[in-house]
Amino acid sequence: MAEVSKPWESPRWPEGVAHEISGYEKPLFSMLDSGARDYPGSIYTIFSGFSKTFAQVKDTADRIARFLVDRGLKKGDRVAIFLPNIPQYPEIMFGVVKAGGVCVTCNPLYKAHELNYQLKDAGASMAFVMDHPQFYATAVEAFEGTDVNTVVICNVKSYLPGLKAFLGSLLGKIPKAERHEPGHLMYDDMVKNSRPEPPEVDIDPVNDPAVIVYTGGTTGVPKGAVLSHANLVSNVMVLEEWIRLEEYPGGPLKRAEKGGAHCYLGVLPWYHSFGLTVCMLASCNSGSRLVCIPDPRAGNPPFTEVLKSIEKYKITTFVGVPTIYSAIVNHPLTDKFDLSSIVGCGSGAAPLPIEVIKQFEERTGAVIYEGYGMTETSPILTLNPTNRQQRKIGTVGLPVPNTDIKIVDLDTGEQELPMGEDGEIAASGPQVMLGYWNKPEANEESFRTIGGKRYLLTGDIGHFDEDHFLVITDRKKDMIIVGGFNAYPKEIEEVLYTHPKVALAAVVGVPDPRAGESIKAFIQLKPGVQATEEEFLEFCKDKLAGYKRPREIEFRDSLPTSVVGKVLRRVLKEEEIKKRKQGNPGMSHEAR
Repeated sequence: MAEVSKPWESPRWPEGVAHEISGYEKPLFSMLDSGARDYPGSIYTIFSGFSKTFAQVKDTADRIARFLVDRGLKKGDRVAIFLPNIPQYPEIMFGVVKAGGVCVTCNPLYKAHELNYQLKDAGASMAFVMDHPQFYATAVEAFEGTDVNTVVICNVKSYLPGLKAFLGSLLGKIPKAERHEPGHLMYDDMVKNSRPEPPEVDIDPVNDPAVIVYTGGTTGVPKGAVLSHANLVSNVMVLEEWIRLEEYPGGPLKRAEKGGAHCYLGVLPWYHSFGLTVCMLASCNSGSRLVCIPDPRAGNPPFTEVLKSIEKYKITTFVGVPTIYSAIVNHPLTDKFDLSSIVGCGSGAAPLPIEVIKQFEERTGAVIYEGYGMTETSPILTLNPTNRQQRKIGTVGLPVPNTDIKIVDLDTGEQELPMGEDGEIAASGPQVMLGYWNKPEANEESFRTIGGKRYLLTGDIGHFDEDHFLVITDRKKDMIIVGGFNAYPKEIEEVLYTHPKVALAAVVGVPDPRAGESIKAFIQLKPGVQATEEEFLEFCKDKLAGYKRPREIEFRDSLPTSVVGKVLRRVLKEEEIKKRKQGNPGMSHEAR
């Protein structure tokens, strides 16, 4: 028997799963081309009952690539995608990389100043935006002072069944901006007038960027994680290798079938690496159907449309964050829908409560497997085995094929710690990003060479247990995860500091049964002024995306600070958790 080189590869390693995979050094768009070649007539995207095949999506992506090059796009130029999960998204992404461009994925919930920062930082020269009163207006404002010279507007009308499109136009229900700026182009016209002849571009899959996804990293300042073609392709191929599902509860495990056997629910946002890789790209790689869900909270009560889609399209693969699983099991209408088509479910971004796992699996018959990763790692680093017998609830699983993880000291990040001891998680593998966009200092802080290999310091603290499963115990960084979305205290605090009454401000994450965490702000007012919680909540409404807004405000006479005057968030968080355990959240509605 071959010697086991990594302790987690035995004895709990999933049967049949290879320890290493190869063949991922290829362009990101190759998976769409392969799907169009192998399953040309199979459906890829579904939106509101309207579907497009792999061959049709490839044809549109080819046309977009030709348009971009004819418009002056050069290899390495950045193209912003400011869209929710609509069916144009995969067409645009694959079209951009076919042209040799780099996709900059932008959160459609961003306010104008947030988007403006990202466009400037990435140096985006072109952008795709949605024909929508809110999204389009935000984008137009955000373009000021940037290098964006080409804007393409995406309307969903042509991606609706005929009658629905007709009635939507008649009744004014199809989203549309009030007016379009001169020179901005319509997506449908662009596709129609372009040829399905993508340019020949020399792609180096290992070293050429494909996507830049923005994250706060370890500092809270938004940084672009540069993901290469091979970063993303390797992570998708690892998923294909890893996932082995029961043919029936307790039955034998088999690799997920390809070529239309599965249907994914696109409920996680594709601008984020989790939804992008594990849903949008994974469904493409396996020749599966992908149901586009631009607003998961749609319906009355919220999330009703998600339940309808699961039943209507017989969803087999569900990828979500804990808040979505919780919303489904606690939905008052869940029992009225047939959810039994779901077979496998991935969960990440935050710990999934055991009770939610139990209830969801009882209602669906599916199996949930939790994992761990980050934007900087495309995102998957570890996964639990995808069956009930081998998974280990309470852990984030085992390092996936080709991935090496070490637990290192918190001070230098260079000394490997003994088994079972908590330390910073350091990761190496083909899915680890090229680096942060134009941030050499951040790259120097984030990477270490250990034993001749390049490791990323994740900023998360954890250890391997006795079965070599990874356990996350804390976060070194101050990032707050609200319903699967990353919120960064420094950014929120900077907004609070723009209020004329604020002397000091600090933001921490507090436990929230629905969102995992919610944001609480602590404010020290300037002498002699008065304020209310409502005043500050209203102040934040126009300046921060919904998930970044504080849900609670506590006014204090003074905030704990270090000897150099830095507010100690850690102390505030510890005090808050202690109060909540005692049943007193300590929220103050008014201060003088």
